[in-house]
Amino acid sequence: MDGTFSLEFFDAPGPFLAAAGTLLSEEPVLGSVIASVTERTERELAEGRDSWAEVDAPFARWWLVVRDGSGEVVSAAMRTAPFKPYPTFALPMPDGAARALATALHERGELLGGANGALPGSEVLARATAELAGGEMVSEKATRLWECTSVRVPPAPEGRMRQATEADAELVLAWFTAFHEEADEQTGREPDPHSGEHNTLDSVLVRIREGVEWLWELPDGEVAHLSGAGLPSYGVSRIGPVYTPKEHRGRGIASYVVGELTRRGLEAGHRMCLFTDQANPTSNKIYASLGYEPVVDMAEHLVRVPATP
Repeated sequence: MDGTFSLEFFDAPGPFLAAAGTLLSEEPVLGSVIASVTERTERELAEGRDSWAEVDAPFARWWLVVRDGSGEVVSAAMRTAPFKPYPTFALPMPDGAARALATALHERGELLGGANGALPGSEVLARATAELAGGEMVSEKATRLWECTSVRVPPAPEGRMRQATEADAELVLAWFTAFHEEADEQTGREPDPHSGEHNTLDSVLVRIREGVEWLWELPDGEVAHLSGAGLPSYGVSRIGPVYTPKEHRGRGIASYVVGELTRRGLEAGHRMCLFTDQANPTSNKIYASLGYEPVVDMAEHLVRVPATP
């Protein structure tokens, strides 16, 4: 679909949610990342905190709705990622709107270093940005969004599942970092030494206090696994990250924990989703065996611009 589109930027989560709420409620699984990140930011600001102030990004974070010629909101995006190159994340977006967004950012002197989200709009945005900036677009990672409506929970391994507590914060932070590093290794990509740097002890403590981080404890008390199950946004809870240290893999722990968290979410009336890296056949196979089905393919793109002499 192409045509006339208007872009409306927001610098605060509340007004954006008011404008995008209907779209997010109509497509809550597709919009789970934007909705959950924005609602967490809104809660944070209501508590008098602003973690963005510590990011030191060369631009102010923003949210965006795309309106068609009749004024209806047809897409949404945000640039709130606290890590370089500060990529956008977008819902399915018409090509014309993606090109308009690239032009708008270019005209205000805001270099977009990466564009993530639903295809093909995210690729169009990255490619148009690269063309305007005299650089090149690089497809970094292909991802897939999955949803489970009926789960098959495998038998439980030895041990027990428990919520992470504040006493576990250092371990959870270390495993968040390891998750990002090893995810690249598992797919044959060169590990990004800066991946996961945006996770801090404070951000981990926020998630622990929300009750969204779960651990698997072996009979001897050793902790062997971490899974997250986010607070529902528009009725959708998203699983992730899912991490098992190498020495504890192959025991079915991850399959059971993800399956059990999914079962609990479904029984509570939530829709359950998660993301996978398409280059990791192991995780894709595990989640499919639990009952997860593909929803949409997404991708992460980088925009590389030659350094200014």
